[in-house]
Amino acid sequence: MYRSIVVLTGAGISAESGLQTFRGAGGIWQNHRAEDLATPEAFAAEPALVQRFYNERRRQLVSGPIEPNPAHYALAKLQAGFSGTFTLVTQNVDNLHERAGSQNVLHMHGELLRMRCGGCGDSFVVEGDIELDSLCPACASVGLLRPDVVWFGEMPKHMDVIARLLGDCDLFLAVGTSGNVYPAAGFVEIAGAHAHTVEVNLEPSEVQSHFAERLYGKAGEVLPPYIEQLLK
Repeated sequence: MYRSIVVLTGAGISAESGLQTFRGAGGIWQNHRAEDLATPEAFAAEPALVQRFYNERRRQLVSGPIEPNPAHYALAKLQAGFSGTFTLVTQNVDNLHERAGSQNVLHMHGELLRMRCGGCGDSFVVEGDIELDSLCPACASVGLLRPDVVWFGEMPKHMDVIARLLGDCDLFLAVGTSGNVYPAAGFVEIAGAHAHTVEVNLEPSEVQSHFAERLYGKAGEVLPPYIEQLLK
């Protein structure tokens, strides 16, 4: 029986819940590069544009018909039923894991429903729109609020904790990840030195050859029965 499990989730698990960005074909953001919307330089140059982009993503998450899918619930069930150490690390900025019942989720790319003040550093929950003249609730500064997400060129969160957990786990699951975004794409190599590694994905990822076991198909279909077997 395993004693320590680390699960990494990526965009694929959220996509199965219908959560899409606004940059897809036909979307209102399709003519903007990621560098126009998700870098510190973009925010400094056009803060109104960036805030509008994140306001619309936030509305989609809290107001649209977006719900956790069976894969989210299966991971919450694994956490609740596993007697060893369980850690859920996600690259996703949504709150679907928490809504499914998962606890203490490590959001390495930050959270869409949090803002951070560039002045005092305070981070707080927000579900509505943020404008350029919005006040920081901690220090009352104006114009210093930004989404508490990790932009291109910034360091992912919780990396020291994640590295320690990867070094100690004996089962590593990667769910819905493309394998082309580092440092997360390198997690399988760290864990694979001593742990059993499993890829759960719609199709083989860029790093599929590093996994000892591979399950392909929709995560909401292939992950629940796999987790049922683990819990037995």
